Amino acid sequence: MNQFRRTLLALTAASLAFGASLAQAQDIKPRLIRFGYGLAEASNQGRATKVLAENVEKLSGGKMKLRAIGGAALGPDTQMQQALIGGAQEMMVGSTATLVGITKEMALWDTPFLINNTKEADALLDGPIGDKVKAKLEEKGLVGLVYWENGFRNLTNNKKPVAKLEDLDGIKLRVMQNAVYLDSFKTLGANAIPLPYSELFTALETKAVDGQENPYNTILSAKFYEVQKYLTVTNHVYAPWIVLVSKKYWDGLSKDERAVLQKAAAISRDFERKDTREEASKALGELKAKGMQVTELSAAETGRMRDKLTHINAGIATNVGMELWNETQAELAKIRAKK
Repeated sequence: MNQFRRTLLALTAASLAFGASLAQAQDIKPRLIRFGYGLAEASNQGRATKVLAENVEKLSGGKMKLRAIGGAALGPDTQMQQALIGGAQEMMVGSTATLVGITKEMALWDTPFLINNTKEADALLDGPIGDKVKAKLEEKGLVGLVYWENGFRNLTNNKKPVAKLEDLDGIKLRVMQNAVYLDSFKTLGANAIPLPYSELFTALETKAVDGQENPYNTILSAKFYEVQKYLTVTNHVYAPWIVLVSKKYWDGLSKDERAVLQKAAAISRDFERKDTREEASKALGELKAKGMQVTELSAAETGRMRDKLTHINAGIATNVGMELWNETQAELAKIRAKK
């Protein structure tokens, strides 16, 4: 009888131990990463986020899982940035322009007519200047992984064709919540109004603002052609996006987990730039087909705008620091000399 009881107790203990280990195994879930972005899932931003998510899962062997939340469902860029700093959200992608209030060096990328083409953009952003600006985020509670491409920004409005500088006079133009954008368009004669991107379509539809400025891809994916008649090809700013991680979250990751995020981000960057450029090359034609009236800004008018903004550029140089400004100009000269 005693032997039977001992055997029964041993079997019960083994069964309990097995059940506990099974329950423990079931409790080991992938590390979930909430990743916010502003545009629609069908946009270039949404497609690249999907590539990022796939590679995070693949490279981590399923131990890390990125949950993509688009359409500004987690709030505008500025709100998500604060959530990352506080550790309430893990990752996001957003405009560098909305980071200027946090890291002043980010204003470098807002410089009107700084970058002439995508070759210059890639070399500058992926080189020592891009790294230096990115590194400044860490002291503010953010980690920058890679730059994606938003693209060259162009003007749209519903009031009149803009073919020369004077045509901007009095146009109520939505700009990002960024001092450089505000000051630049005020200097050019527009009535610049700061608004979060998430409120833009409604503002255009209700005529609270007359126009806005964004790359072709965004104008198309956001269906601004439904509420905007005129488009002017200005290419006034090359605008990057940046993939960010909460430093609080980053500091809690292992070396291997950080490597997964860094590698997945680099893969997504290469995909995103190619995808964005292919889409942009078709988007202008599609916007014309949707009924938008397109005006190409002449070289002479571009020059007039650039000259008008000289003091804006001088202000950016002072704000980001003359050392960084001069290094940037030297790096651009080096990039251009390689042509």
